[in-house]
Amino acid sequence: MTAVDHPRTGATASASAPPAKPARSGKSLALALIAGAAGAAVVLLASGRTWARATAVVAQGELPQTASGQDVTGVPGALAIVGLAALVALFAVRGAGRTAVAALLALSGLGTVVGAYLGISDTGALREKAATATGLSDAGVQDVSHTFWPWAAVVGGLLLLVAGVLALLYGRRWPAMSGRYERAGASPRGPRRRTAADPDRPEEMWKSLDRGEDPTR
Repeated sequence: MTAVDHPRTGATASASAPPAKPARSGKSLALALIAGAAGAAVVLLASGRTWARATAVVAQGELPQTASGQDVTGVPGALAIVGLAALVALFAVRGAGRTAVAALLALSGLGTVVGAYLGISDTGALREKAATATGLSDAGVQDVSHTFWPWAAVVGGLLLLVAGVLALLYGRRWPAMSGRYERAGASPRGPRRRTAADPDRPEEMWKSLDRGEDPTR
């Protein structure tokens, strides 16, 4: 007789190994949510802060002028709102719709980065404010300085872009809003089957007594 070896050990190890795709999908989902929400929050916060300072020269002296992110450019703040809406909408759609929304999220992040970067050294808003304050259309500004808030908006836009790229790469495997209410492999509900009553249950015994029957028989 010859002994036949069965490679049971290798089969058991491979069968017990956990799937890598669900874990990777969960990590990408968590990272996209954190990056997208944090990015939009940073951009909206930065847009309301002071981006530049200067002084307007007038005959009576100097007038200090400041320009916020919204004064310089409204693009980053508007695109941050669009990106945040797209991040939420990702879980309301599936398939091609999710891909389109993910692309919108990525484009919102990219547009935010470009808009914020162009506003880093912008002095147009300061000149407009100086002209309004002095009543002179050609009023000049001096001692111009810029804060770090435009750079913060750039970082926020990059986070939105990262969230969009993650959604494009892994979004098809993410669950939708209604996914938790649907059981995997569940068949459509049919009419409920009536199970046979157990005569030993207390409620069945009381029902028998109400009907005038002897439950002990």
